[in-house]
Parts: sequence; C-alpha cells; structure tokens
Amino acid sequence: MAADSDPESEVFEITDFTTASEWERFISRVEEVLNDWKLIGSRVGNPPEKGEYTSGIWEETCQDINFADFKFTITHHYLKQESTEKRFKVEAEEDATPQCMQDLLCMNNDFPPRAHCLVRWYGLREFVVISPGANCEAIISESKCNLLLSSVSIALTNTGCQVPLFVQIQQKWRRMYAGECQGPGARTDFEMVHLRKVPSQYNHLSGLLDVFKNKIGCALTPMPPISISIRFTYVLQDWQQCSWPQQPPDFDALLAGEVGGVEFGKLPFGACEDPISELHLSTTWPNLTEGIVVDNDVYSDLDPLQAPHWSVRVRKADNPQCLLGDFLTEFFKLCCRKETTEEILGRNSVEEEVKENSDITQALSKLTEPTAVPIHKLSVSNMVHSARKRIRRHRRLEESPLNNDVLNSILLYLFPDSALDKTDSSDVKSTAHSPSRKTEKDKDSEDCNLCNQLKSSPSDSVTCRLALCMCLVNVYHGGVRAVAHLWQEFVLEMRYRWENNCLIFGLASGAPDLRCCLLHQKLQMLNCCIERKRARDDGKKSEGGREKNRPSADATGPSVGSVEVSPGKSWDSWSDSEDEFFECLSDTDEIKEAETERDKKTTNKSKAEGRLQPHGKLTLRNSSEPLYIPITQEPAPMTEDLLEEQSEVLSKLGTSAEGAQLRARMQSACLLSDMESFKAANPGCCLQDFVRWYSPRDYVEEEVTDEAGQTVVRGDLSARMKIPGNMWAEAWDTAKATPARRQKRLFDDTKEAEKVLHYLAVQKPSDLMRHLLPCVLHASILKIKDEESTEDIPSVPKTLQQVTAQASKLLHQPNPDVKKLEEVISQLMSLEAVIARARSLKAKFGIGGADTEDCEELERFVSCLLEDPEVSVIGAGRGPAGSIIHKLFVSSQRLADYSDERFLLDVEAALLAPMEDESVAVPDDRKATLDFPPPAGREILLRTRVPRPAPYSKTLPQRLFCVLMREEFRLAGAFSSDTSFF
Repeated sequence: MAADSDPESEVFEITDFTTASEWERFISRVEEVLNDWKLIGSRVGNPPEKGEYTSGIWEETCQDINFADFKFTITHHYLKQESTEKRFKVEAEEDATPQCMQDLLCMNNDFPPRAHCLVRWYGLREFVVISPGANCEAIISESKCNLLLSSVSIALTNTGCQVPLFVQIQQKWRRMYAGECQGPGARTDFEMVHLRKVPSQYNHLSGLLDVFKNKIGCALTPMPPISISIRFTYVLQDWQQCSWPQQPPDFDALLAGEVGGVEFGKLPFGACEDPISELHLSTTWPNLTEGIVVDNDVYSDLDPLQAPHWSVRVRKADNPQCLLGDFLTEFFKLCCRKETTEEILGRNSVEEEVKENSDITQALSKLTEPTAVPIHKLSVSNMVHSARKRIRRHRRLEESPLNNDVLNSILLYLFPDSALDKTDSSDVKSTAHSPSRKTEKDKDSEDCNLCNQLKSSPSDSVTCRLALCMCLVNVYHGGVRAVAHLWQEFVLEMRYRWENNCLIFGLASGAPDLRCCLLHQKLQMLNCCIERKRARDDGKKSEGGREKNRPSADATGPSVGSVEVSPGKSWDSWSDSEDEFFECLSDTDEIKEAETERDKKTTNKSKAEGRLQPHGKLTLRNSSEPLYIPITQEPAPMTEDLLEEQSEVLSKLGTSAEGAQLRARMQSACLLSDMESFKAANPGCCLQDFVRWYSPRDYVEEEVTDEAGQTVVRGDLSARMKIPGNMWAEAWDTAKATPARRQKRLFDDTKEAEKVLHYLAVQKPSDLMRHLLPCVLHASILKIKDEESTEDIPSVPKTLQQVTAQASKLLHQPNPDVKKLEEVISQLMSLEAVIARARSLKAKFGIGGADTEDCEELERFVSCLLEDPEVSVIGAGRGPAGSIIHKLFVSSQRLADYSDERFLLDVEAALLAPMEDESVAVPDDRKATLDFPPPAGREILLRTRVPRPAPYSKTLPQRLFCVLMREEFRLAGAFSSDTSFF
C-alpha cells in the first residue's frame, strides 16, 4: 500500500489528438498553394482552338513545399490565353462537367509536338504536378505513392479545386505520373503503365481495344462507339542518296585540298557534315471508329501512303562542324594565350644576326650603303627583299612556320602595290588610297555603319585583310607559330615602308579614325607620318635643285598652286614652299640666336611671309592692308590611347592656379603656332585682327555715331577676351612673326612613327588577336548576311541584328567580357548552322527544278521546317513534298536491303532471267519494305463516353493513350467515375 501511495511511482501519458501531424501539415500546405494560385472553384471553359496547344504560350509557376524533411516542388502548368474571362466560363449548373473532363474528348489538339508529356497523353490545358525536389530520391515505394495520392485527393476535396493534380512517382526518367481530378459528382483517375517491351498480345490495335474495354467495364449493350486516332512515325536516317553538303576542295589551290578551303581574304562557310541528322514522318489517321480499320497480328490496313494526314519534323545534328564556326573558335582561342612572339618562335632572329655580325663597323657600313636603284623604280617586294634576306638566311627552312610560297602569297594579298613594277611614287600613293576612298553613298552604306558599330575597320582595309589572313593561317598553315611568324613579317614590312617613304596600301588618308579599332588607328598614324615625311623630303629635294637661284628672304610668300587647303590649315602646301624649312629639334642657344636674328631681319623689312589667300574684304585695324589667311601647321593627329594618356596627364595637374595655367599652356601649342603664322602673314596686325579670323564670335561689332554724326561700325574684343591674364593675350604677346615653314613641328612624325613601330613590335599574338577580333566579327557578319540573302530565312536577319547590337556594346568597352564574347561567337555559329540546314533541306527536296509552282510550295515547306516544330504536308503522300519524301524513304530502303542476303538472291535471280522478260520483280511480300521501314513509334488514342461504375451512372469521358516503341510500351489512361450514383 505504501508503494501504491508513492506519488513518484505514478506516470501519466497524455496524447494530444488536436496536434497536427506531418501528413496533415502537408495537405494544409497544398491547399494553401491552390488558394494562392486561385485554382479554387468551378472551371469550365470553351474548347481550345485547333492547333492552339502548339501555337500558344505555355507558362508555369513553381513553389517548394515539405512533407516532414522531404522536399517537393509543386508546379502549375497552364496555356496562356487572352484573358481570364475568356479562359473560363463559370456556369450556374451544379452538375457542369469540369473543363479537364471536356478536354479529354477534344480532338482539336491530338498529338501536339513539343508539349509537356501530360498535355500529349491527356490533352489537358491546365494541371498541377507535385514532384520530388532536385536532390531528393524518387518515390518508388507503393505505400508512399498511395500516401501522396490520398493527400492529393483530400486537398482537392477540401478546396473544391477542379484542376487535375498529379504526383510524379518512380524514377524521373520513366515519366510516371498518377493523379486525380474532382468535379461535382464525378472524379477522373489518371493511371499509367510503363514497360520496356511491348507485350505481343497488345502489339496492335485489336489488343489495345480489348484492354480499354475491359478497363472501363461498360455493361451497356451495345457499347457506345469508340473514337480512334492513330499516328505512326517513320524515321529516315540514311541520306547517302543526297549530295555532299559542302563543295569539294580545289586540290590545285594553295590550301592543298582543305575542305572548304578559300582564297586569302575570304571566310569559308558551310557544314562539313550533314546538319540534318534525321527526318521524322508522322502519318495520322484521325477520328476513326471501331470496325472501319483493321489492325491485328495477322493483317493491317494502316498503309502510310493511304494516311489522310502527313506531318514532318527534322532532327538537327548536335553541334555540326561548320567552317566559319571553326575559324571563329580557333581564332578566339588565341585571344586567351599568354606567350610572346619570341617565346613562340624561339630566340629573336634579328638578335641572332646582330650576335653573328659582331663587327659593328661592318654593320654601320651596310646601313649607310647607297641604294643602287632609285626608290621610285623599285616595287615593294624588291624593297623588302633585302631587309628580310638576312633574317631568313639564319632561319632554317624546317624551323620556318610558314611556307615561303604561302607567305609570299599572303604578303602580295596584303600589299598588292608590291606587284606594280616601274611605277612612280605618285602612282603608288594613289593606288594605296584607292581601296579606302568612299563616296558619300558608300559612307551611308550598311558596311560603314557596321564598321562603326563594331569598332572594327573598313572591309577593304589592310587591317581587315590582315585579320582574315590570320584566321586562315591559324587554321590551315601552322596555328599560333604561323600567326606569330606572319605578324613578324608584317612588322618588318611596316618598318621598311616607313624608312623608304612607301605609303601603306589600303588606308584612307588623314588623321586616325577613332571609330575604328586601335590597331587600324595605329596603322593610320604610321601612314600620316609617312605622308608628312614624304612631303618634307619632296620639299627639300625641290629646294636642292634651285639652291643657287633661291630668292632672297624678301620674296613674297609661297605659291600654293593647285593644292586644296582648308582655310588656315595646311601641311602639304607649306612644305613645298621655296623657302627653307627649319626643323627646330633642339633648344640650344645657337639655334635660338639664329632664329632671333632671322626674326629681327624679317620684322625690320616688314615683309609678309606664308600667305595663303585674302580673307574676303577684311582689312587690318591699324592699316588699310587686306587681312590674309596664313598657311598654318596641321594639328597633330592622335589615336584614342594617346588621347586617353593626354587626358590623364591634364587631369593630374589638379585644380590649382598653377595647374590650370600649365594645362592651358599645354593646350595652346597649336594656338601659338597659328598666331605666329598670322603675324608673319600680316605685318603690323593686332590681336583683334587675329580674333576676327580665328574666333569671329569673340569679336563684337556694333553701330555707333561718330563726331561727324555718321553711323559707323566699330568692333572690339568680347568680354572674355578682356579678362586680365587672358591666355590669348599672353600668347599673342609672346608670339613671334614666324611662318609655319620655320616653326617647330607640332607633329614630330619621326618620333610618332617610331612609337607606332615599337607598339607593333611588342604585341603578343593574344593582344593582336584581341585587336583584330572586331574585324573578324565584322567579316563574319557580312559573310552570314551574304549567304543568307540567297536563302531568305526569316529568323536569321532578326537574330543577326540582335547579335550585332550585343557585339557593339561589348567591343566598345575597354576590356570586353570574355564569356559574353564567346556567346556572340556561339550565336554566329548557330546562324551558320541554320543556313546550312536550309541548304541541306533544299538540296534534299530538289528546290530549283523546272516546275515553278511546285518549287514555290517546296520553298515554303522547307522554310516552315526550319522555323516550326512540325509541318503538315499538303496533299499528304500525293503532294509535291510528300512525293519527294516517299522517294527518299524508298531510296533509303533499297540501300538498306543491299545488306539482306535474301534480297541479293532475288537480284541474282533477276539477273539470270531473260532480258526481255520485264515481269521479273521483287516478291510481293517485300514490296512494303521497299517503301517504308517499320514505324519507329506508334501512338494510338482511344476515347469514348460511358457510364461508370454502374449502368445507371452519369455518362462520363474515358481516354487511353498508347505508345508503342521498340524499347517502350506505355499506357496513359484517364477513367472517369460517377461519385453520386455508383
């Protein structure tokens, strides 16, 4: 008794049955999601239009839910339509059939291509799927499957949702789903069977009809008719009867028989393999009734040639090898390398020569050795021969990455002026500029706009030619070593052209175009230096020929002749003057004294120098002499990197007074030069005269009345010109009357040329490829446009425009994103594949024949094949496209039958038969195999309306979708039952 009364021995267990279990929480969570997505209530809509499942837009909404610690994803799939009001038409009847059950019998969208498998199997336009999370195991256990199905059923009952809800079970690759849909007094169960092999008793329509009838268990006599839709798919894989997709190589060409090989300056295009791997022909017999067609294990009426509806889709080869794509891919790989030219080619050959020729006196004698032949009598190839001969002499032939014949051909393509023998320098100059001269119409052309968009270079420029040659050399002639070798030869050519005053072929004259790539700007800068040097040398030669009869310094200014000079700006005109040009390269005291004495003499004599032309009717303020426009120096041309460098230097000067003054002086070098030229051309002038010509807006004129009472016009400097310490006034005070020909050069062509040559010499192959990448992309886009113009594919121009816009944004950045550039190249490769597919299909369908009407229809058919997932064949097997498809299958079957021993025996018997007996043919039992192979897939759709489960139950839709393939057998059934009267 004492033990029983001990309170510590008493244990109370309390079970709280009001606490929700994990199963109940899961059901509640599913209900919340259905409510959030507004899937509650009656959902009855109009039948979908024909083909709407294919042409419409499918959308989905996802959300994660948990069952204890197991993660699920619930997804709502639905066909997007114009508005919610048009999607659903809510009816007042309590027994209205839900939309899902109506869709089971709708025939407007049977066998939709590229749709969700549940859409294809059950014809649904809206459904919800609960599937295991990404890293969760599949639901294989039967008890777990039943638990999920019961949860779905309870959630649908509690919420009144009429949207079908599925649960994915078994392994994901099997695509197994079980689900349920509930309506007022009705329920549809979605069941599925999946096997690897087709059972022999169900390998035909008769056996599948028995399965369907047994499942629905209809007790009515006679049974309601069953609607049957059948679709057989035949696969064509053998395309040997069609032409090769790429033209055969020219074995006599320089590329030695490379597939798709092209000449220098052109990019290859096309596929090296057939970009269409398979053609799928689907023959459909829609809306048949039982008894009309016979298909059993003995006989079948399903002849594909008699099918009322044919549809075709093509299977594209995965990443087909294309020539342009290979060029772009290999070129882009070089952008990521880090080796220098010396590391790739080994020790610098120039350094080897210097070490071998240790006698410096001998080297200097070679440098000062006079030229035996005048420069204007030499071709460029002869010019560069001596410069390269010594370098190539020490390079063994087996070590040379580029063959000499290939190298000479490339150099001749890059510099075609080297083939012009016995031409004077003026002819070379005009020839060098002819490719890049553009009319006003050409400037507005698509090519120029594309060049500016991509920041590349004109398509006929030497830069673009170099880029194309680099592509070709990289793929066909030795890879990165050949690229480095070619670049080394190109730099040598640039050096020789500078030293021998030969203009670079294929470059427009003038300052560097900042809209082009930096390498093109550098070459233009070098060309500017050569032009300035040639003009200066020509002026010295003309002076040397007249040195004895040179006029005195009192002579008037130079004659400009027929040279066109913009007002106030000319370089070529003053360099040809009769007076000597004093190049002030040093600031020594002797030179300064000589200049001072010369300026004093000029000032004392008060003679004008360096006049270009009178400036209208203007006269000087302090005299009645006309105001002359002076001959001035051209401002120094600059490339974008030099502009950035100058901008950084100016910004580093800061905002202090001293920094601002220094910045102003650095920026006023050109202004000071123009002031000195103006003073020399207009003796006795003042600052007001200079401002009237140089900056008319800073010279303000107004009408005033003089002492005599007459109205006169008087002018004076603007307010900003009168500010104390004005930079213009200070510069005017320090400016001397010096004509442009005796001023220190604003543009030191020697220094700038050496800087450009050094810049070129130190470029790594990867740096060079990045410089040339815009040119390669430019040429590739032009190539695709040119190739597409003959094919007329609607999607290509739109996609190409998007790719161009994306590339433009990237290439205008200082350091473009490598991954995004790879995406641009990938998109260009896909466009090439699209065009290659179009050509492949056109070749297979014989487009371009004599029948114009059939040709137009076939072109539309091929165009649709490229754009649409599946295309209907007009006229089925009897139409133009159907006839060609039939012939393709027949040819493929005949090729396949050559490997059949029985067929060989039949052929042997036919050959031994008399020649006049034309009745000998292939046996009848083999005629069918000559047309089409066995179907790769068979799809049979059975539908009816019967009362279930009892004869007095409501008549509801029943559906069974059957898939029969070589290694797959699937039955997807939707069976409806009356839940009120059963």
